[in-house]
Amino acid sequence: MKVFGFAGYSGSGKTTLIEQLIPHFVLEGLTVSLIKHAHAGFDIDRPGKDSFRLREAGCTEVLLTSNNRWVLMHELRGRDEPTLDEQIAALSPCDLVLVEGFKASPIPKLEVHRPSYDRPLMYPDNPHVVAVATDVPMELPLPRLDLNDVEAIAGFILRHQGFR
Repeated sequence: MKVFGFAGYSGSGKTTLIEQLIPHFVLEGLTVSLIKHAHAGFDIDRPGKDSFRLREAGCTEVLLTSNNRWVLMHELRGRDEPTLDEQIAALSPCDLVLVEGFKASPIPKLEVHRPSYDRPLMYPDNPHVVAVATDVPMELPLPRLDLNDVEAIAGFILRHQGFR
């Protein structure tokens, strides 16, 4: 499985860009999976549901399944968060794993940067950034991609990952 990441400050548009890129990759015939890091705690379950009650009772894992999808919830119960490599290994085989977050992980990544947010670029301090997608012209030593040209960004990623 090939892995490609997206890094940028909160609100820069990473999720929106990834959402727009996925159909391009699927049209290329690729199976795509995604790992998204959430800094704050989150829960996809709801109080009162059977799965929530059983998890709260002490289960480490609860797998919900239906004829449309399945989800495996794993409670860390004080253990360390799994590494990105461990999370990738837990995925079913696919062609391309997209990763949102994990800025420091040693995977190639696209930095999503909006100068209007008045935040510094990450790439000078992050050797894993291979290109910058931004909404304004900038002189950069890395490839600069127009954040509004999703097709060009998709093409760059497909070439970078060896699919084209």
